[in-house]
Amino acid sequence: MRGLLVGRFQPFHLGHLAIVREVRAARPDDELILGVGSAQASYTWKNPFTSGERLEMIHRALGGARVERVLALPIPDIDRHALWVRYVESLLPRFERIYTNNPLTRRLFEDAGYAVESPKLVERAKFEGEVVRARLASGAGWEPLVPEPVAAYLRELGAPARLGILRDRSPTAEPGA
Repeated sequence: MRGLLVGRFQPFHLGHLAIVREVRAARPDDELILGVGSAQASYTWKNPFTSGERLEMIHRALGGARVERVLALPIPDIDRHALWVRYVESLLPRFERIYTNNPLTRRLFEDAGYAVESPKLVERAKFEGEVVRARLASGAGWEPLVPEPVAAYLRELGAPARLGILRDRSPTAEPGA
């Protein structure tokens, strides 16, 4: 069997890695697809990294953690909830189970007849994309929130400088975050 976990992974952090490990440990014979959502979006406060950069983060993090049987694939948005599940099905290899904590994603996949499970969130207040992005923008305290291979890659990308610029240009970013 194959499961699907959809997220934006902006950036891929230790909370994401914990969920992937939990899912893989619960079903070691299954494969897991990480659907990289909003794949068309980049260089904004909410979506600072390209889909290629996010796929690279995931590849490095899972390789460094020796997590196997995981396939990461991009999913661009279509902004049509009624069609979204069928759209995802058309983009990805067949999957039977969904992992999500997002209420809308849960509802859409349940309505389409899928089994949906909610993985345990680890220290949600600490391991949340918005928190990691705010720390990246300030240049302080972000490295312990991401797997070391991701931290190295974010340094290669100049992510703190990018996030600083995006924060200063974004009407939705918290000032001084």
